[in-house]
Amino acid sequence: MKNKITKAVFPVAGLGTRFLPVTKVSPKEMLPIVDKPLIQYAVEEAVAAGIDTMIFITGRNKRSIDDHFDKAYELERELTDKGKVDALAALKCILPDHVSYIFIRQAEALGLGHAVQCAAPIIGDEPFAVILPDDLIADGTRGCLLQMVKQFSQQRNSIVGVERVAPEDTRSYGIVEISQAVGGVSAIEHIVEKPLPEDAPSNLAVVGRYIFTPTIFEKLSGLGKGAGGEIQLTDAIAKLLDDEPVSAYEFEGKRYDCGSKLGFLIANVEYGLAHPELKGAFETYLNNR
Repeated sequence: MKNKITKAVFPVAGLGTRFLPVTKVSPKEMLPIVDKPLIQYAVEEAVAAGIDTMIFITGRNKRSIDDHFDKAYELERELTDKGKVDALAALKCILPDHVSYIFIRQAEALGLGHAVQCAAPIIGDEPFAVILPDDLIADGTRGCLLQMVKQFSQQRNSIVGVERVAPEDTRSYGIVEISQAVGGVSAIEHIVEKPLPEDAPSNLAVVGRYIFTPTIFEKLSGLGKGAGGEIQLTDAIAKLLDDEPVSAYEFEGKRYDCGSKLGFLIANVEYGLAHPELKGAFETYLNNR
Protein backbone atom coordinates (compact mmCIF):
# COMPACT_ATOMS: atom_id res chain seq x y z
CA MET A 1 0.00 0.00 0.00
CA LYS A 2 1.29 3.43 -0.93
CA ASN A 3 2.03 5.92 1.83
CA LYS A 4 1.07 9.08 -0.05
CA ILE A 5 -2.58 9.97 -0.54
CA THR A 6 -3.21 11.38 -4.00
CA LYS A 7 -6.92 10.65 -4.56
CA ALA A 8 -10.07 12.01 -2.94
CA VAL A 9 -13.66 10.83 -3.38
CA PHE A 10 -16.53 13.32 -3.30
CA PRO A 11 -19.95 11.61 -2.93
CA VAL A 12 -22.24 14.18 -4.55
CA ALA A 13 -25.16 12.09 -5.83
CA GLY A 14 -27.57 12.99 -3.00
CA LEU A 15 -30.89 14.64 -3.77
CA GLY A 16 -30.54 17.56 -1.33
CA THR A 17 -34.18 17.37 -0.27
CA ARG A 18 -33.65 19.68 2.72
CA PHE A 19 -33.03 22.54 0.27
CA LEU A 20 -35.99 22.01 -2.04
CA PRO A 21 -37.17 23.65 -4.20
CA VAL A 22 -33.78 25.12 -5.21
CA THR A 23 -32.22 21.64 -5.42
CA LYS A 24 -34.86 20.41 -7.86
CA VAL A 25 -32.48 21.37 -10.68
CA SER A 26 -29.40 22.75 -8.91
CA PRO A 27 -27.16 20.39 -6.88
CA LYS A 28 -26.82 21.28 -3.21
CA GLU A 29 -23.04 21.07 -3.68
CA MET A 30 -23.29 24.06 -6.02
CA LEU A 31 -24.96 26.26 -3.40
CA PRO A 32 -22.69 29.27 -2.87
CA ILE A 33 -20.93 30.36 0.28
CA VAL A 34 -20.55 34.04 -0.69
CA ASP A 35 -19.01 33.61 -4.18
CA LYS A 36 -17.84 29.98 -4.38
CA PRO A 37 -19.91 26.79 -4.40
CA LEU A 38 -19.54 24.30 -1.57
CA ILE A 39 -17.91 21.74 -3.85
CA GLN A 40 -15.12 24.16 -4.75
CA TYR A 41 -14.23 24.72 -1.09
CA ALA A 42 -14.01 20.94 -0.69
CA VAL A 43 -11.76 20.53 -3.74
CA GLU A 44 -9.51 23.40 -2.60
CA GLU A 45 -9.12 21.66 0.77
CA ALA A 46 -8.07 18.47 -1.02
CA VAL A 47 -5.58 20.31 -3.24
CA ALA A 48 -4.05 21.98 -0.16
CA ALA A 49 -3.57 18.48 1.30
CA GLY A 50 -1.51 17.39 -1.72
CA ILE A 51 -4.24 15.50 -3.56
CA ASP A 52 -4.19 15.69 -7.36
CA THR A 53 -6.98 13.31 -8.44
CA MET A 54 -10.58 14.27 -7.63
CA ILE A 55 -13.21 11.55 -8.04
CA PHE A 56 -16.83 12.71 -8.04
CA ILE A 57 -19.60 10.16 -7.51
CA THR A 58 -22.51 11.90 -9.20
CA GLY A 59 -26.14 11.28 -10.05
CA ARG A 60 -28.89 12.74 -12.19
CA ASN A 61 -29.22 16.54 -12.29
CA LYS A 62 -25.58 16.97 -11.22
CA ARG A 63 -24.22 18.05 -14.58
CA SER A 64 -23.45 21.56 -13.32
CA ILE A 65 -20.71 20.07 -11.10
CA ASP A 66 -19.02 18.63 -14.20
CA ASP A 67 -19.42 21.98 -15.95
CA HIS A 68 -17.97 23.89 -13.01
CA PHE A 69 -14.73 21.91 -13.21
CA ASP A 70 -14.53 22.13 -17.00
CA LYS A 71 -12.67 24.67 -19.11
CA ALA A 72 -14.75 27.72 -20.07
CA TYR A 73 -12.95 28.99 -23.18
CA GLU A 74 -15.53 31.55 -24.22
CA LEU A 75 -15.77 33.06 -20.74
CA GLU A 76 -11.99 33.21 -20.36
CA ARG A 77 -11.69 34.90 -23.75
CA GLU A 78 -14.32 37.49 -22.85
CA LEU A 79 -12.67 38.27 -19.51
CA THR A 80 -9.29 38.58 -21.23
CA ASP A 81 -10.63 40.90 -23.92
CA LYS A 82 -12.28 43.11 -21.29
CA GLY A 83 -9.17 43.19 -19.09
CA LYS A 84 -10.94 41.68 -16.08
CA VAL A 85 -7.77 40.28 -14.58
CA ASP A 86 -9.08 39.45 -11.11
CA ALA A 87 -12.14 37.63 -12.43
CA LEU A 88 -9.97 35.67 -14.85
CA ALA A 89 -7.59 34.65 -12.06
CA ALA A 90 -10.50 33.48 -9.91
CA LEU A 91 -11.83 31.42 -12.80
CA LYS A 92 -8.49 29.78 -13.52
CA CYS A 93 -8.00 28.85 -9.85
CA ILE A 94 -10.85 26.37 -10.23
CA LEU A 95 -8.67 24.22 -12.51
CA PRO A 96 -5.06 23.89 -11.30
CA ASP A 97 -2.93 22.42 -14.09
CA HIS A 98 -1.74 19.44 -12.04
CA VAL A 99 -5.20 18.28 -10.91
CA SER A 100 -7.34 15.65 -12.68
CA TYR A 101 -11.11 15.27 -12.39
CA ILE A 102 -12.98 11.98 -12.77
CA PHE A 103 -16.78 11.65 -12.76
CA ILE A 104 -18.56 8.37 -11.98
CA ARG A 105 -22.34 8.02 -12.17
CA GLN A 106 -24.01 6.34 -9.20
CA ALA A 107 -26.98 4.91 -11.06
CA GLU A 108 -29.07 4.41 -7.93
CA ALA A 109 -28.92 6.30 -4.62
CA LEU A 110 -28.12 3.37 -2.31
CA GLY A 111 -26.28 5.28 0.39
CA LEU A 112 -22.90 6.75 1.28
CA GLY A 113 -21.24 3.36 1.55
CA HIS A 114 -22.34 2.43 -1.96
CA ALA A 115 -21.13 5.79 -3.29
CA VAL A 116 -17.65 5.20 -1.89
CA GLN A 117 -17.67 1.65 -3.29
CA CYS A 118 -18.28 3.12 -6.77
CA ALA A 119 -14.76 4.61 -6.67
CA ALA A 120 -13.03 1.23 -6.11
CA PRO A 121 -11.93 0.70 -9.76
CA ILE A 122 -10.16 4.08 -9.76
CA ILE A 123 -8.66 3.85 -6.26
CA GLY A 124 -7.24 0.32 -6.62
CA ASP A 125 -4.91 -0.61 -3.75
CA GLU A 126 -4.13 2.94 -2.63
CA PRO A 127 -5.17 4.80 0.53
CA PHE A 128 -7.58 7.61 -0.25
CA ALA A 129 -9.62 10.43 1.23
CA VAL A 130 -13.39 10.95 1.30
CA ILE A 131 -14.80 14.47 1.63
CA LEU A 132 -18.46 15.37 2.14
CA PRO A 133 -18.90 18.92 0.79
CA ASP A 134 -21.88 19.56 3.11
CA ASP A 135 -19.37 19.83 5.95
CA LEU A 136 -17.48 23.07 5.34
CA ILE A 137 -14.50 23.22 7.69
CA ALA A 138 -12.69 26.51 8.12
CA ASP A 139 -9.16 26.76 9.49
CA GLY A 140 -6.91 29.75 9.09
CA THR A 141 -3.63 27.84 9.00
CA ARG A 142 -4.12 24.14 8.28
CA GLY A 143 -7.01 22.57 6.41
CA CYS A 144 -8.74 19.64 8.08
CA LEU A 145 -7.73 17.15 5.40
CA LEU A 146 -4.11 18.31 5.48
CA GLN A 147 -4.07 17.63 9.21
CA MET A 148 -5.42 14.14 8.63
CA VAL A 149 -3.02 13.38 5.76
CA LYS A 150 -0.09 14.26 8.01
CA GLN A 151 -1.54 12.03 10.71
CA PHE A 152 -1.91 9.17 8.23
CA SER A 153 1.75 9.45 7.22
CA GLN A 154 2.64 8.63 10.83
CA GLN A 155 0.03 5.94 11.53
CA ARG A 156 -0.78 4.37 8.14
CA ASN A 157 -4.24 3.29 9.22
CA SER A 158 -7.73 4.58 8.46
CA ILE A 159 -8.72 7.85 10.16
CA VAL A 160 -12.10 9.53 10.58
CA GLY A 161 -12.60 13.18 11.48
CA VAL A 162 -14.69 13.67 14.61
CA GLU A 163 -16.04 16.48 16.74
CA ARG A 164 -18.09 16.68 19.93
CA VAL A 165 -21.78 17.41 19.50
CA ALA A 166 -24.61 18.06 21.91
CA PRO A 167 -25.81 14.72 23.37
CA GLU A 168 -29.29 15.25 21.95
CA ASP A 169 -27.81 15.46 18.43
CA THR A 170 -26.23 11.99 18.37
CA ARG A 171 -29.20 10.65 16.40
CA SER A 172 -27.94 12.65 13.38
CA TYR A 173 -24.41 11.21 13.21
CA GLY A 174 -22.23 8.15 13.34
CA ILE A 175 -20.95 8.07 16.92
CA VAL A 176 -17.67 6.52 18.10
CA GLU A 177 -16.49 5.04 21.35
CA ILE A 178 -12.77 5.65 21.81
CA SER A 179 -9.79 4.82 23.96
CA GLN A 180 -7.99 7.69 25.70
CA ALA A 181 -7.10 10.46 23.27
CA VAL A 182 -3.50 11.65 22.83
CA GLY A 183 -2.99 14.91 20.96
CA GLY A 184 -6.46 14.78 19.43
CA VAL A 185 -5.98 11.20 18.16
CA SER A 186 -7.52 8.08 19.67
CA ALA A 187 -8.27 4.48 18.70
CA ILE A 188 -11.89 3.74 17.88
CA GLU A 189 -13.27 0.86 19.92
CA HIS A 190 -16.81 0.92 18.53
CA ILE A 191 -18.91 2.90 16.05
CA VAL A 192 -22.67 3.07 15.62
CA GLU A 193 -24.87 4.91 13.13
CA LYS A 194 -27.30 7.55 14.45
CA PRO A 195 -27.96 6.20 17.94
CA LEU A 196 -30.58 7.66 20.25
CA PRO A 197 -28.98 9.85 22.94
CA GLU A 198 -29.65 7.23 25.62
CA ASP A 199 -27.89 4.57 23.50
CA ALA A 200 -24.93 6.61 22.27
CA PRO A 201 -21.50 5.43 23.49
CA SER A 202 -20.25 9.06 23.52
CA ASN A 203 -20.95 12.43 21.95
CA LEU A 204 -18.02 12.16 19.48
CA ALA A 205 -19.60 12.44 16.04
CA VAL A 206 -18.07 11.43 12.74
CA VAL A 207 -18.13 14.34 10.30
CA GLY A 208 -17.44 14.48 6.59
CA ARG A 209 -13.69 13.78 6.48
CA TYR A 210 -12.20 10.30 6.15
CA ILE A 211 -8.96 8.63 5.13
CA PHE A 212 -9.23 4.93 4.33
CA THR A 213 -6.93 2.09 3.51
CA PRO A 214 -8.18 0.09 0.49
CA THR A 215 -9.37 -2.63 2.88
CA ILE A 216 -12.57 -0.59 3.28
CA PHE A 217 -13.69 -1.83 -0.15
CA GLU A 218 -13.63 -5.44 1.07
CA LYS A 219 -15.94 -4.44 3.92
CA LEU A 220 -18.28 -2.50 1.65
CA SER A 221 -18.55 -5.37 -0.82
CA GLY A 222 -21.71 -7.34 -0.12
CA LEU A 223 -22.69 -5.10 2.80
CA GLY A 224 -26.44 -5.11 3.39
CA LYS A 225 -28.67 -2.13 3.97
CA GLY A 226 -28.43 -0.48 7.37
CA ALA A 227 -29.99 2.58 9.00
CA GLY A 228 -32.45 4.38 6.73
CA GLY A 229 -32.50 1.42 4.33
CA GLU A 230 -29.14 2.50 2.86
CA ILE A 231 -25.68 0.96 2.61
CA GLN A 232 -23.97 2.79 5.44
CA LEU A 233 -20.29 3.69 5.43
CA THR A 234 -20.43 3.51 9.24
CA ASP A 235 -21.28 -0.22 9.05
CA ALA A 236 -18.24 -0.85 6.85
CA ILE A 237 -16.02 1.02 9.32
CA ALA A 238 -17.39 -1.21 12.10
CA LYS A 239 -16.35 -4.27 10.08
CA LEU A 240 -12.97 -2.72 9.33
CA LEU A 241 -12.32 -2.50 13.08
CA ASP A 242 -12.33 -6.31 13.20
CA ASP A 243 -9.20 -6.47 11.05
CA GLU A 244 -7.22 -3.26 11.53
CA PRO A 245 -7.09 -0.15 13.71
CA VAL A 246 -9.12 2.93 12.84
CA SER A 247 -8.34 6.27 14.49
CA ALA A 248 -10.58 9.16 15.45
CA TYR A 249 -9.06 12.59 14.90
CA GLU A 250 -10.43 15.72 16.59
CA PHE A 251 -9.42 18.24 13.96
CA GLU A 252 -8.54 21.89 14.41
CA GLY A 253 -11.01 24.22 12.77
CA LYS A 254 -14.67 25.20 12.76
CA ARG A 255 -17.25 23.06 10.98
CA TYR A 256 -20.35 24.49 9.35
CA ASP A 257 -23.14 22.01 8.70
CA CYS A 258 -24.14 23.33 5.30
CA GLY A 259 -26.48 20.39 4.80
CA SER A 260 -28.87 22.31 7.05
CA LYS A 261 -30.42 25.65 6.18
CA LEU A 262 -29.30 27.25 9.43
CA GLY A 263 -25.71 26.04 9.07
CA PHE A 264 -25.65 27.25 5.47
CA LEU A 265 -26.85 30.72 6.47
CA ILE A 266 -24.36 30.94 9.35
CA ALA A 267 -21.51 29.98 7.01
CA ASN A 268 -22.52 32.70 4.54
CA VAL A 269 -22.62 35.32 7.28
CA GLU A 270 -19.26 34.38 8.78
CA TYR A 271 -17.52 33.95 5.42
CA GLY A 272 -19.05 37.24 4.29
CA LEU A 273 -17.62 38.98 7.37
CA ALA A 274 -14.18 37.62 6.45
CA HIS A 275 -14.39 38.35 2.70
CA PRO A 276 -11.80 41.01 1.70
CA GLU A 277 -14.20 42.83 -0.63
CA LEU A 278 -17.29 42.68 1.56
CA LYS A 279 -16.37 42.49 5.23
CA GLY A 280 -16.45 46.20 6.04
CA ALA A 281 -19.72 47.04 4.32
CA PHE A 282 -21.34 43.79 5.39
CA GLU A 283 -20.43 44.28 9.04
CA THR A 284 -21.78 47.82 8.92
CA TYR A 285 -25.05 46.54 7.45
CA LEU A 286 -25.40 43.86 10.15
CA ASN A 287 -24.67 46.34 12.94
CA ASN A 288 -27.17 48.89 11.63
CA ARG A 289 -30.08 46.71 10.58
